[in-house]
Amino acid sequence: MTVEYTGRHYEVTSANRRDVEAGLSKVRKILRKAFDTKVVLAVEKHRHKAEITINSRVGPLVGLAQAGDMKAAIGEALEHLEKQAVKNKTRIIAKKRRNHNGKWHGEPPVEPLAKSVEPANAAAASMLVHKFPAVSKSTEVHLVRSDEAVAIRPMTLEEAIKEAHFRDRDVFVFRDPKGKVMVLHRTRDGKMELIEAP
Repeated sequence: MTVEYTGRHYEVTSANRRDVEAGLSKVRKILRKAFDTKVVLAVEKHRHKAEITINSRVGPLVGLAQAGDMKAAIGEALEHLEKQAVKNKTRIIAKKRRNHNGKWHGEPPVEPLAKSVEPANAAAASMLVHKFPAVSKSTEVHLVRSDEAVAIRPMTLEEAIKEAHFRDRDVFVFRDPKGKVMVLHRTRDGKMELIEAP
């Protein structure tokens, strides 16, 4: 593994080199191959910037970050690289599990099963029940806080469905007249799933 350092308005210290090489050893364990790395450390208007580029067999991985000090910027850039390496590795593993005909080797993915469930005191509503696959894909989490997807007053299932359509929400949380928390979720094909919270 060769690492090329460049400093722009900044002198690269041995502590910076140790931090970068420690982080790159984690990425190397994920990718399991040797790679070439270019590290650019710069200071612009009191902002410390770190750019780490890895040329690997899966393609170039780039980690960019800026912070108040160089150690934090290097840490953030290495975190971005680790996330990209994990993402590329899972994509490669998923490709290897399929053969050239599009069929899966070993255990096939679990398909959702459609079932119709009728509540005792409410109108019939179709729901989708499924099992999660044994290995789930890792994705980056984006948190969005919204009061528009939560009902303040208790409502029936029909009222909740109308309210979710009116507010144009894919996820809608409400309480039924008995006080039980329920979640309505619109799937990609437009069907509504009802999830009862314990």
